Amino acid sequence: MVASISARKSVAAAVSYFKHMAEDEYYTGQGEAEADGEWDGRGAERLALEGPVSKADFEAALNGHDPRTSTRLTQIGKSHAPGWDMTFSAPKSVSVMWALSSPAERVRIEAAHRQAVRAATTHLEDHHAFTRRGKGGAIREPVAGLTIARFHHHTSRDLDPQLHTHAFIFNLAPRRDGSWGSLVSRNLYKAQKDAGAIYRAHLANGLERDGHAVERHGTSFRLAAIPRDIERAFSKRRQAIESAADTYGYRTAKGMELAALRTRQAKRPRERAVLFQAWQAEARTLGFDLTRARQQQAQIGARTRHGPMPGHEARTQSPARALPSVQQMISAIAQASRTSSSMQGLRISLRQRPGERDTEHER
Repeated sequence: MVASISARKSVAAAVSYFKHMAEDEYYTGQGEAEADGEWDGRGAERLALEGPVSKADFEAALNGHDPRTSTRLTQIGKSHAPGWDMTFSAPKSVSVMWALSSPAERVRIEAAHRQAVRAATTHLEDHHAFTRRGKGGAIREPVAGLTIARFHHHTSRDLDPQLHTHAFIFNLAPRRDGSWGSLVSRNLYKAQKDAGAIYRAHLANGLERDGHAVERHGTSFRLAAIPRDIERAFSKRRQAIESAADTYGYRTAKGMELAALRTRQAKRPRERAVLFQAWQAEARTLGFDLTRARQQQAQIGARTRHGPMPGHEARTQSPARALPSVQQMISAIAQASRTSSSMQGLRISLRQRPGERDTEHER
């Protein structure tokens, strides 16, 4: 699902959520976590919240307080959720493109993703954010802004590339007269599909402007240079969920949630450089070369515009082959790095011998 929303039902649950969100799935070589997130929304601006999100500021806003002055802005009672997590996930082809691209290209892809998330949350802020006032909350009115903490993550629980952003929307919003109130949650849930479509449209347009060939399908899209069999190979989390659903006979949306819980593994932080090495090694094992694929897409585009180019034929996709898990690849890379002072020129054999089994999902 490209955009999903779920409530944090208590302040304690939301504080636990913050600790989880602030730890990205990969780390720098010095063992330090990536950026802890960033403030967004006109509500955050009114509270002078900008830059990285600290635990103290996050917890103060959860409790309905101004983080700067400790003034109570609104009452967060037991019957009110302190906030909602709206998650925006890039299509798998975008995440794979990001993982296999050069560092400079990765920066541009991630920037397009973040700008698309901002466009979607701004749309929520402008059109779907309402508060109540008066006796029994009888009066409903649009808010003057939202208070949002965004956390940018990059991997799935199975250590595949997965660009996604958690936008935590606090139940704390300014009214146009300067007072503060809680949000009407129903409007946020109803806007989920709309927000996802806006995110996808902005992301597709941004990537297309940057030179990527985009295939659109209704309100969805994919990057043409990433074949579907490669997408599937980098979707181990999805495959695990689908396998569990088949095993237990789950068919409904609720059933798929149960399948996701049954297959959920603890997050396993890894160093950034080792993850990129593993993803690129996996692509080589699949026989996929991104530079060649993008060149072929450029040729296809030229033929579409100007007619066939002599001597060029469309690429035929090869079937997906059995692969070792990302965890096994990371272990191979780590072993090689211990026997060499440099990763430069590293060559690793990752092909499985006949009879070997991938036990990633058996542990």
